[in-house]
Parts: sequence; structure tokens; C-alpha cells
Amino acid sequence: MKTRFITAALFSIALMAGTSSIFAQDKMMKDEKTVMVGGAAMYPSKNIVENAVNSKDHTTLVAAVKAADLVETLQSDGPFTVFAPTNEAFEKLPKGTVETLLKPENKTTLQTILTYHVLAGKHSASDIMKDIKKGNGKATYKTVSGGTLTAMMKGKKVMLMDEKGGMANVTIADVNQSNGVIHVIDSVVLPK
Repeated sequence: MKTRFITAALFSIALMAGTSSIFAQDKMMKDEKTVMVGGAAMYPSKNIVENAVNSKDHTTLVAAVKAADLVETLQSDGPFTVFAPTNEAFEKLPKGTVETLLKPENKTTLQTILTYHVLAGKHSASDIMKDIKKGNGKATYKTVSGGTLTAMMKGKKVMLMDEKGGMANVTIADVNQSNGVIHVIDSVVLPK
């Protein structure tokens, strides 16, 4: 009888400890300043990949990151600044482009395009705007792929120009991550 009582008491304590741990984690996540992207809250305590997989607006980007074997890189400490094209941005590309890029034989090209959307370091929207002001209306950044992206202002919004002259608008800025920041863009930027 005594053994059953002790076992039940220990089980209750373990259950309460586990439950309070879940509640503490849930409360911590609720206390975080989240940004909604693609119908999902983006948590600053999660890394770029952990957040991106929950955005219904970024399923193409997530598939591309997986196909390019960049998941591990984007889960590392970074920090990184990622200009994240939406599904609609990928749909603006010529018909068949995404399907072609996702083929294993095009992995290197896909890696180059995706890393062209990434800057080393964490660059908030205010940092980028300060750089644009310092550069008399333009700021040029070297991407992880080795190319350059040029940022400029259009009214109060940040725009990016790629090496081919293509333009992308930042539609959601400062989606903070544990390993950097994401800025959602409405077009895919392309290197030369």
C-alpha cells in the first residue's frame, strides 16, 4: 500500500514537473514578439528553417532550400539576413523554372540562386535604411553567393535590385530569428 502511494506521488510530481515545463515553454513563446508570416507566428527563439517551414507562403522556398542541401547551413548560428521570396514570387519566374531548378542535376545553380538571397550578418530594416542614406540613396551588399544586391527606398519601403536589374519589394521586414533576420520579398532576385 505504502509503495503504491509513493509510486503514485512520484508519478504526480513528475507529471506536474513535465506539465509546468510545457506551460513555461508555452508562456515563453507567447511572451516573444512574433511576426505573422504566411499565417504562422515566427518566433525569435527559433532559427530560420524552424520558422520558415510553418509559413504557408514559403513552401516553394522551403522545398528549394531542402533540394539545395542548405537546411543545415540555415540552421547554424549565423547570423544571416535572408530575403525570403514568397510562393507568388517564385510563380513570377518563367513557367517550368522552379521545377527545373529543383532537379538534382541543377543543385549548384539552385544553391547559387538561394545564397544570392542571403547576407552574412544580421541587417535589420533600420540598418539597411541607414546604409541607403549613407550611400546617397543606394546601399550595395555582397551576398553569400558572392554577388551583389543593391537596396534603395521607394517611399517608406525598402526595395532590392539584383545584378540583372530585377526589382523586389520588402513586404514584411524584421522577422527576427535566433540566427538572424528574414525580410519577406515579393520577387525572386537573380545573380548574373
